[in-house]
Amino acid sequence: MSENNKAILEAANTANAAGNYEGFLSFCTDDTKWTFVGDKTLKGKAAVRRWMATEYVVPPLNTVANLIAEGDFVTALGDITLKDEDGKAAHYSYYDVWCFRGGKMVELKAFVINKVKDETSSAG
Repeated sequence: MSENNKAILEAANTANAAGNYEGFLSFCTDDTKWTFVGDKTLKGKAAVRRWMATEYVVPPLNTVANLIAEGDFVTALGDITLKDEDGKAAHYSYYDVWCFRGGKMVELKAFVINKVKDETSSAG
């Protein structure tokens, strides 16, 4: 089952990268719950759809470094770049824990950190 869940998440991410947000949402349950730790919680597919409409103005560039699956859980570690309507990019690192039910994504717990360049230099 865990390998199937990995394949489902990969297919959902492929749809997301192509800007097919409804395709991505087809892999989620209607009562999906997304928790962005330390920020907000989205409850239900409609809330996620509204969030995607504002956050994914341009399809995100998502680079997954590792996918780890066990039982009903898939953990993804990676980086994502989001662009706003002016084309300004924001870069983040993330650690997502997805829970699956009946072959669909029912819950996300996302740990997202804004990647800010270190503008200090060290003298040698």
